[in-house]
Amino acid sequence: MSEANPLIGGEAVKIDDTELDRIIGEEFESDKENLIMILQAIQRKFNYLPPPTLTYVSEKLGITLSQIYGVATFYSTFSLEPRGKNIISICLGTACHVRGGERVRERIEESLCIHDGETTEDRRFTLESVRCIGCCSLGPVVRINEDIHGRISSDAVGKILNQYD
Repeated sequence: MSEANPLIGGEAVKIDDTELDRIIGEEFESDKENLIMILQAIQRKFNYLPPPTLTYVSEKLGITLSQIYGVATFYSTFSLEPRGKNIISICLGTACHVRGGERVRERIEESLCIHDGETTEDRRFTLESVRCIGCCSLGPVVRINEDIHGRISSDAVGKILNQYD
């Protein structure tokens, strides 16, 4: 196990080389063609892509670090910053916006003391605005992880957030 520098979020990120070797070698046979799936597996493990893991993948697969960063920054599903255990996606598309999506977002921000795109200090929640969740008839809609909460009012935000640890 190696400890990474620089410090991220005030904590040293501990990387288990054995676990990364398992992901890269056993799950994906150290095949460069599996880079996206390898990055997805790493993100599932850490809930983001710690920079030291990208360096390790670069060395193991023989892919330049700049190419790996190119992939990691191109796809919006990847995050290079620590994220919360619970990802809150607030829809601000047209249908949700006209039904009060902005007020719901504001209430979430007030309740968690964060702004759009930020993560709570305890890494319990990350808030992200999206343009469409695909549930327009249920607007305003909030997705927390895989759970859809539709037709919510700003008054219901606290009750919904309390369902998640």
